Amino acid sequence: MTDGLSRTAQLARDLIRFDTQNWGGGRSSGEADAAAYVAEVLASMGVESQTLESAPGRASVIARIEGTDPSLPLLVVHGHLDVVPADASEWSVDPFAGEIRDGCLWGRGAVDMKQMDAMILAALERILAAGRRPRRGLVIAFFADEEAGGEYGAHWLVREHPELFAGATEAISEVGGYSVEIAGTRAYLLQTAEKALQWILLRARGTAAHGSQHMRDNAVTKLARAVADVGAHEFPVELTETTRALIAGVAELLGVEDDDPDAVAERTGTISRFLRSSLRHTANPTMLEAGYKHNVIPSVAEARIDVRPLPGRETEAIDAIKAIVGDDIEVELVHGDVGIEHPYSGELVEAMAAALTRHDPEARVLPYMLSGGTDNKSLSELGIAGYGFAPLKLTPDLDFAAMFHGVDERVPLTALDFGTDVLEDLLLTY
Repeated sequence: MTDGLSRTAQLARDLIRFDTQNWGGGRSSGEADAAAYVAEVLASMGVESQTLESAPGRASVIARIEGTDPSLPLLVVHGHLDVVPADASEWSVDPFAGEIRDGCLWGRGAVDMKQMDAMILAALERILAAGRRPRRGLVIAFFADEEAGGEYGAHWLVREHPELFAGATEAISEVGGYSVEIAGTRAYLLQTAEKALQWILLRARGTAAHGSQHMRDNAVTKLARAVADVGAHEFPVELTETTRALIAGVAELLGVEDDDPDAVAERTGTISRFLRSSLRHTANPTMLEAGYKHNVIPSVAEARIDVRPLPGRETEAIDAIKAIVGDDIEVELVHGDVGIEHPYSGELVEAMAAALTRHDPEARVLPYMLSGGTDNKSLSELGIAGYGFAPLKLTPDLDFAAMFHGVDERVPLTALDFGTDVLEDLLLTY
């Protein structure tokens, strides 16, 4: 304990205090200082690591730890060191102070995902300090640039240094293994799938002119119409193996039929914003850009759309967007990444579920599909099957879905300690 904090909370607090904001497009505060801290913590437990920079300041840390059974394939345990930007004027606390308040650790990265980085380090410290080793060999990775698609982090490492992951067949990372309360029962959502990613640009062209003129060939007007149509479009529900099992499990807990998946997901409270998004393609306008002066009609107007297709349905989703906006709007794919889906079965799934229930015997474990994405997408290019498993036992009053990229991001201190216990258990037994 340091300052009354557990080792996990101390590590997470220290990591939050590194400003690693990532605005995308290569613009970032950089991960180098946080990477140096992680490398130092690993060195203190006798673990040699490599720090690799894809560009100045864009640093990732990789290490290997030998297991007790060398016949087993390796497991990649990974987190990312960057965070999305935080506007301090909107927060109740300094987002980079790592403040402890109301039994929670507050700050950008408390949930996404410096808390998991800390749990990984703390679990490894415990195991190695006790003279033990994990059952199988581990590749430990702390990536740069996850929040912008991993081009300076996981994607770069997979492309330029695939040998770092040689021998690994599976991986665990963020946004899975956390608890929700459904009809009075605590259930843990184990992430076995994640949607694909398409960041697209809509571009409208028109006639440049004085703002006082009668002008129907207006790029801004064309774009506004297209953006409104995309934002209002409701894609139909289409279940996959993962979401079918999820809805069946949730319906059972609620005591209702599962013939209306959207209605079932909506009854899960605040977490419904995650679950409903996993049942369909989604497309959300996020940025607009046009013009340079109040009295000038611009010739070009652009919008950014965040499209999240169901796994394996990327072409279908972008074709639907093109049909919605019509031939007059250009559609450009700025960045795309694959979706992934793995069966809710097998030794790793069984081991994760068992570790959770050993530490919370009354809980249920359900599979789910992440509506966002993780660096598991990059690892999938090497044939590594990635799951979301950052175990957290949360209080029902915490709107966990709102913590991701939200204001006043925070995580209960007790959840950090629970997660470290579960993660240590998994690494020793799987």
